Amino acid sequence: MQSVEQQYITPEEYLEREETAKDKSEYVNGQIIPMAGASTNHNRLMLNFGTQLNIAFDNNPDYEVFIADVRLWMPQCNVYTYPDIMIVRGEAEYYENRTDTITNPQIIIEILSASTKGYDKNKKFSNYRTIPSFQEYILVTQTSKQIDQYVKVSNKQWSLYEYNEEDEKMILQTVPVEITLAELYKRVKFLDN
Repeated sequence: MQSVEQQYITPEEYLEREETAKDKSEYVNGQIIPMAGASTNHNRLMLNFGTQLNIAFDNNPDYEVFIADVRLWMPQCNVYTYPDIMIVRGEAEYYENRTDTITNPQIIIEILSASTKGYDKNKKFSNYRTIPSFQEYILVTQTSKQIDQYVKVSNKQWSLYEYNEEDEKMILQTVPVEITLAELYKRVKFLDN
């Protein structure tokens, strides 16, 4: 079997390609990784979470919410990605004045899918931890009511909070927001196993 050599793409080439691409891709250390499409449950959870955050921050200009189409640049690991939801405290810091790419999220929220959950929980979380402003990571399961919340305690220490009861309130630890799982999972349809 013949091996296929992958061509190294510079970050600048990636950004140029992304501007005209039909579908979004991530950039990981010289390689372009196509992103999979989202399910309706994924879309519902992202919309529900984003709506609750916008309501919570309606009268609080200290925080801004970005959803799905805003890119994140992590220079220490040479990665561009599109988190499902990001919360920025204060002003968004743009990479090279590109208003489609930020560098300073405080909270990142990912809706897990079967194909990405391992990556989101491990390598992506490791990459996110290179961001100086990053303080809280929330992983939302779309096949059951389950949320894992990681909160930075010190330089190399994170605490895990688990939520899985419908009437339970998830309390964000680094911003003034509480959301019930019932609100987050509204209209989400679980498939019978």
